[in-house]
This record gives sequence, C-alpha cells and structure tokens, in this order.
Amino acid sequence: MGEASNKSKGSVKKWFAGLKAEFKRIIWPTKASVIRQTVVVTVITVILGVLISLIDQLIQFGLDHIIG
Repeated sequence: MGEASNKSKGSVKKWFAGLKAEFKRIIWPTKASVIRQTVVVTVITVILGVLISLIDQLIQFGLDHIIG
C-alpha cells in the first residue's frame, strides 16, 4: 500500500515538472499584440451585430408588408 502512494506522488511530481517545462516553451503574445487583436475582434463583433440587426429589420419589414 505504501508503494502505491509513493508511485502516485512520483507521477504527480513528474506531471507537474512536465507542465512547468511546457509553460516555459509557450511564446506569450506582447501587450501590443493582445490590444490589437482585442480591438479587431471588438470591431468585427460590432459590425456583424449591426449587419444581423439590419437583416432582421429587413426581414421583419418584408413579413409585415406581406402579412399586413
């Protein structure tokens, strides 16, 4: 029973060591890159929201015109 707990502790330590090694290999983005990408995503989201809203209004107008 003691062997199993030592084995699991060793594998946990090994897993964390591997995790630490992987984190060192990550190339983190620069602050400027994160800001630029955030702005692009926000602008595209707003544009798509406006387009979807316009399409919705056109469909609603068309249906109201046909039905009413």
